[in-house]
Amino acid sequence: MFYFCGVNIHQKYILRCIELAKKGLGTTAPNPMVGCVIVHNKKIIGEGFTDPYGSPHAEVNAINSVKDKSLLKESLLYVTLEPCSHYGKTPPCADLIAKHQLKEVFIGLQDPHDKVAGKGIKKLEDAGCKVTIGVLEDECRKHHKRFLTFQEKKRPYIILKWAESDDGFLAPDASLRKESPEPFWITNAHSKQLVHQWRSQEQAILVGTRTVLEDNPKLTTRNWAGKDPIRVVLDKNLRIDSSFHILDTSVQTIVLTEVRDESLYIKGMDYAVLDFSKPLAAQICDVLHQHNITSVIIEGGAKTLQTFMDENLWDEARVFKGAICFKSGLPAPKLLGILLHQNKILTDTLTVYSND
Repeated sequence: MFYFCGVNIHQKYILRCIELAKKGLGTTAPNPMVGCVIVHNKKIIGEGFTDPYGSPHAEVNAINSVKDKSLLKESLLYVTLEPCSHYGKTPPCADLIAKHQLKEVFIGLQDPHDKVAGKGIKKLEDAGCKVTIGVLEDECRKHHKRFLTFQEKKRPYIILKWAESDDGFLAPDASLRKESPEPFWITNAHSKQLVHQWRSQEQAILVGTRTVLEDNPKLTTRNWAGKDPIRVVLDKNLRIDSSFHILDTSVQTIVLTEVRDESLYIKGMDYAVLDFSKPLAAQICDVLHQHNITSVIIEGGAKTLQTFMDENLWDEARVFKGAICFKSGLPAPKLLGILLHQNKILTDTLTVYSND
């Protein structure tokens, strides 16, 4: 094994692997989104990306896509992440690569998972494969940010998301709200659809009690084709009853509470008890990690968002600014982060920040 440096054709193939891997966004978790390319005589003869959780991995799909398997012995395999070496939902990918005797394997990033962590590389080398690791490692780390955060920091990748008025409020004064508990929309329909797309890409979505009581959100992907995220709600005193959408049992839901009386729990919901006298964000992260949740969108409200900012437990923030003005109301959080990019969505402005 040796580590890659410099610029050459191998980077182009890893970039193609990353491009392929993104097709698994929202479906592979808690497994990583891996992409794989097989090259014979400078020509791509096989490609694959990780199927939904429990189904074949990228390397299996790439090898299966090669029509003439006899070419594999003289082929190069490129992959964004070290091939797995253990039995999980599927057999080890490293074993399959070794079985077909691919002569050289280029890996973007070593897998930090304790069941892999170099063991896949060793299997390949023991089988006679030449292994190169570190091709576009930084790009592969960015691509695998959810998986790496989960493995290395023992928590999900955390995305803060909110919409604020043009004059900086999350919501207007109560006098401007309708009597029925439904959302007061700040952004336009295109931004709303984008948010539903984001929901389909992440494993979970979290809100606080006030958001549920005031807006009665469904937190589903109604405006986008994709799976609904696991719903997580902070409800210290179990004030939310089954008449609210979030407790309708249509989607897996985790209720975070301090109430230990299980007779008050709603059948079909998952409950976890927190100590609300102590910092909450770290406790929430522990619960989500125990549920194998690798990414979560924090959608509010203001107190919940501030909790994660105060404990510095966030990775990315996506902030919409609408054209509407409230003049007074609930102030939006004040965020300190690194500006990644900003773009217009018709009348709205979307700004994305990073926490590193």
